[in-house]
Amino acid sequence: MKITAFRSHSICAGHRVVGQGGHCEHLHGHCYKITFFCTADKLDSVGRVLDFGDIKAKLCMFLENSWDHRMLLWDQDPWAKDIQQIDPSVVLVPFNPTAENMAAFLLNIVGPDQLFGTGVVLDKVQIDETPKCSVVCELEPVNLKQSEIKPVKWYTA
Repeated sequence: MKITAFRSHSICAGHRVVGQGGHCEHLHGHCYKITFFCTADKLDSVGRVLDFGDIKAKLCMFLENSWDHRMLLWDQDPWAKDIQQIDPSVVLVPFNPTAENMAAFLLNIVGPDQLFGTGVVLDKVQIDETPKCSVVCELEPVNLKQSEIKPVKWYTA
């Protein structure tokens, strides 16, 4: 049996999509709604996948502390270093900050790190960039146990 609990969190952040060829190559921002879908094979002793407060502390607070009210720029963006000199709060990320890449990063890097040792897996991430435009990134079904997944540290909070 697979049981899923999900929690959403909203942040405001800026970005620039390198190579897009349109308006999104300009510096601009969004009020993102990000939903984390956490799964477990069994419920804890209280009857939960994971306490919603723990999802907030582990995943939503990552967003709050690392991306909220920040400008996200790809570390390969030719503008990145100059903009970061003007504003040191700019976050350089190892991907072009499209909603798709942001969701994949949260799913594959942040989720395993933040949920390590809980027995819970971040199975899916949905990012609503606007009320009309959303992406979903999901794990492929795999026969790995949470204890076999190694966390990856990439950031300093």
